[in-house]
Amino acid sequence: MYKVIERKMIVPNLHELTIEAPAVAASVQAGNFVVLRPDDRGERTPLSVADWDREAGTVTSIFMQVGASTAKLAQLQPGDTIPTFSGPLGRETVIDNFGTVLCVGGCYGIGSIYPVARALKRAGNRVCTLVEARSSYLLYWQDRLRQVSDSYFNITRDGTVGVKGHVSALPDIMQEAGLKPDRVIVNGCTFMMMRVSEITRPLGWKTVVNMNPIMIDGTGMCGVCRLSVAGETKFACVDGPDFDGHEVDWREFLARRKSYLPEEVAPLRKSGCGH
Repeated sequence: MYKVIERKMIVPNLHELTIEAPAVAASVQAGNFVVLRPDDRGERTPLSVADWDREAGTVTSIFMQVGASTAKLAQLQPGDTIPTFSGPLGRETVIDNFGTVLCVGGCYGIGSIYPVARALKRAGNRVCTLVEARSSYLLYWQDRLRQVSDSYFNITRDGTVGVKGHVSALPDIMQEAGLKPDRVIVNGCTFMMMRVSEITRPLGWKTVVNMNPIMIDGTGMCGVCRLSVAGETKFACVDGPDFDGHEVDWREFLARRKSYLPEEVAPLRKSGCGH
């Protein structure tokens, strides 16, 4: 059993979860993910790693409450235990001295882009971080991200903080700041990663996306997390989760992401967690 150290809602519908898992904390790297279950009847849920403390033996993730299992996660309290916490899983993000790197985060990806930006900064890169949200009240961890960034930008749909608009404003923001990224790394919802990839393709900015398909075991056994990259079938759990955003078949990926939406909602209605 794995002990819950902290669980708190940091913005509406997004929760920060810290679990005591010394073996995972000892070897996790930026870009890895974990798979956990809230209880013995809960489904296996993959979560990107947002931070860790090797000395304390803890691992932190940010998750969105969507279905029954994440609703159960959202009810956990310090001192509770969960039966499953597997990791670190997936390949870590490739970290090198690329030059200027633009890190883009949205939703739960604001948390998971943090260790990536931190590692890139330690590797000697000029790190530019851009965070996107619908409104200022959905932003979090801004102080952390600023500490590991040479430049920090916000885009909000309603214009309450930073530039008003969507990630389509990204090229204008970079041009105004006099920056040309040698690499772009994006963590967040599928639509945002797709849009950034579409925007950067004609600009010739290499773009790495952290894919988030439906997943079960997280070790390459089930094949549920398959996606097409450069015309080949890949498994996000063992070949990724990082892929070249310009090579992902986004239409296919979006269709597969929607496959079980009715089934996700049904158990939530019966669980009592949706009230």
